[in-house]
Amino acid sequence: MLRDEWQLTGATGSTLFLREWKPDAQEIKAVVCLVHGMGEHGDRYKHVAAHFTAAGIAVIAIDQHGHGRSTGKRGHLPSIGAAASDAALMIEAAGERHPGLPIFLYGHSMGGNVALNCALLLHPPIQGLILTSPWLRLAFKPHPAVEWFGRRLASVFPTMQQSTGLHIADLFRPGYDEAAPILEDPLCHTKITLNTFTEVGAGGEWALANATNLQVPLLLLHGTADRVTSFNASSQLAETLGKQCHFRRWDGGLHELHNDIEGEKAILEMLNWLEEQL
Repeated sequence: MLRDEWQLTGATGSTLFLREWKPDAQEIKAVVCLVHGMGEHGDRYKHVAAHFTAAGIAVIAIDQHGHGRSTGKRGHLPSIGAAASDAALMIEAAGERHPGLPIFLYGHSMGGNVALNCALLLHPPIQGLILTSPWLRLAFKPHPAVEWFGRRLASVFPTMQQSTGLHIADLFRPGYDEAAPILEDPLCHTKITLNTFTEVGAGGEWALANATNLQVPLLLLHGTADRVTSFNASSQLAETLGKQCHFRRWDGGLHELHNDIEGEKAILEMLNWLEEQL
């Protein structure tokens, strides 16, 4: 597959890094715009892109503000609205690079929250939405006193960094040869700011409350053993949307299904759904 990269100016003036993978010979029939999760970056999805491009689907992946090779304090999002606008800018770039082709939006974890909010708030010209393990709620409930204090501290020190506390054992089970490493990746980090935490939390609740405004079909994948983001919140989203949502419950799956022990099956699940939409 071929790879290209470029930069654009984000909604808040940050410099955003994007890359595109596309088939080297095959005709392109669709484009997937990808929004990564907390503490990672777009290049961790190269193996996903390899499967998509083999089927004639180009993939464009953004590094969100404060992540990867984009500018901004590590782990900081100015707001969910700004992050959604950055995703919309990626979709706009996809339309300019591939005029007339159907575009899909794909978000993982925190990126799933951003992608869903983008679809609900901005109604970009996409044909469908893919969410994997979206951070609509966390799989665990912080102590109420900690949440109360955190919200108030965030209003005074919004860019204060904290550790996400994530462990690799919570992300995926070993065994999939193509899984993207994270510990050895210098562009990955374990930072999150207070503002990001409160914004993503509020954005998830808003999206759940306003999900019926979604105007496109949704493929939703979530592992039942996810210890990071809430499987039950995804179930609630699927129930709200009914037939508009194809909910794939992944028994025993951890957070990064595309890197988990059945990663190839999860990627093929997404690819098969894309083919059905086309």
